[in-house]
Amino acid sequence: MAGFGLEEIGIPGGVYLKESLTHCTDPLKAIEEFQLENGILLPSLRPMLHLLDLHGVKRLDFHNSIMEELRDKLISQITELGKREGRDRDRKLKELLTKKFPVIKIKVPSCCYVKRQIWKDSQALFGDEVSPLLTGYITSKEDTLFNVENLNNLFFSPSPKARRQGEMVQKLVHMIGKNVKLYDMVLQFLRTLFLRTRFIHYCSLRAELLMALHDKEVHDIIAVDPCHKFTWCLDACIREGKVDAKRSRELQGFLDSIRRGQEQVLGDLSMILCDPYAINFLANSVIRLLQHLMNNELMPRENSVLVLMLRMLALGLHSWDMIESQLFREPKLDPQIVTKFLPALVSLMVDDDMRATPPTDFHHIIFSAYLQESSVACILAMYYTLHTATRKDKTALMRVLGTLATCHQDRAFQDTFLHSLVAALIPMADDFTTEDFCTVVFDEFFFTNISRENVMRHVMKLVWYIHPKLPPARLDTLQKVLQPGPHQGEAIQTLYEKFQARVQEFQDVQNQPAPMNEMDSPLMAVPTPAPIQ
Repeated sequence: MAGFGLEEIGIPGGVYLKESLTHCTDPLKAIEEFQLENGILLPSLRPMLHLLDLHGVKRLDFHNSIMEELRDKLISQITELGKREGRDRDRKLKELLTKKFPVIKIKVPSCCYVKRQIWKDSQALFGDEVSPLLTGYITSKEDTLFNVENLNNLFFSPSPKARRQGEMVQKLVHMIGKNVKLYDMVLQFLRTLFLRTRFIHYCSLRAELLMALHDKEVHDIIAVDPCHKFTWCLDACIREGKVDAKRSRELQGFLDSIRRGQEQVLGDLSMILCDPYAINFLANSVIRLLQHLMNNELMPRENSVLVLMLRMLALGLHSWDMIESQLFREPKLDPQIVTKFLPALVSLMVDDDMRATPPTDFHHIIFSAYLQESSVACILAMYYTLHTATRKDKTALMRVLGTLATCHQDRAFQDTFLHSLVAALIPMADDFTTEDFCTVVFDEFFFTNISRENVMRHVMKLVWYIHPKLPPARLDTLQKVLQPGPHQGEAIQTLYEKFQARVQEFQDVQNQPAPMNEMDSPLMAVPTPAPIQ
């Protein structure tokens, strides 16, 4: 009986019985008393139990038959309530389930089966159950992005397999089981929440949920999700860190196969590609591929894999607009991204590798111009900037970081990018000793959007680690700029207090007088007395 939830509804369960038998003097009497107190309390039934004993009917068989009857009654009640309409039905169902589910494992072989039967006919009830899991998923992502002390387990560190083993994803998989209707409901919740909040983490959950069901071989669902094969192929590319020719043909073939009447699939596909892990993979892959083309003196437009990745980036970056407008058409990639922007970006890369030659202002102007108009250009510029920071190339970073402030739709101020940028800037702490570097990082980039709370939190994390290297006047300015207003949330107020304490503690240590070296003591100049004879 242990674990069946009897205690939750006030009936002594296995734990109580174990305690009673452990501490009693007469175990048989204790069992008899337990049976009398917790058996079926019908006075007319007790004489009949002795008759069953005489016929060799075990009490276990008798109670099992009663449980079967009760189970049938329960399912009948649920079915009857399910036929009704309106909020009263949902309220009564909820009341019934609240009373029955603590002991449902006794009455019904699989409680989840019964729950799924109810949920599929009541979106409101299912939404109440799913909502805390979706909230928990978003919270876990934001905790990783904003954790000041986290320098190792960064947002993009976990593998795809590890991410979908997360608690919230696995709980959703368990709730859905093999029920296609419940799966469709979750997808609708994710679309609606993405549309309402613009949180790209809902796109991550869309992909992770599908691949978690793939891992468990839930064919009833993955066979009917039109995005399964594409997502599976993309997941393999992310896992392997590359798009080879075979995978490229598979991905392109899937995009090309969407026919008239199937356009709505593009909405879900765009969510899969809007997943920040997919964007991160595609953008990094493009930067690596451009380096390869540069080293081999090849043109970007001639590389089919590069063009495919740009096409997928464009689809992912237009996901919210597509779902909001309900116009499911693949966005056309501006051909000048390939013919003008990418050559300008490659020219900047060449300048980075051949620092002896002066940078080409013409290409820098073209590079900057596209950032205000094109989301694809913005993402590539952002990841090129990360590339320069990771290489600790101060000159290259100073040339491009400020231009990101003008990015289309403020894309450079999304948390996933700022998290990665700060992680790359912290190892460059020594460069913050110079005011010219501080001017670019803070004045030309971060301060252009410092009124946003998320930007303040990322800057605070950066300064948390580099403040010992900052010029005093710059640190003083940052402490004033980063002070939250009274209208801002408790999380940032608490973070600022910790940040201030950390800076103050460092300054106190710096201001302490250095301990006197024994050799510096003025007593060392006094002659040593001659020993007494």
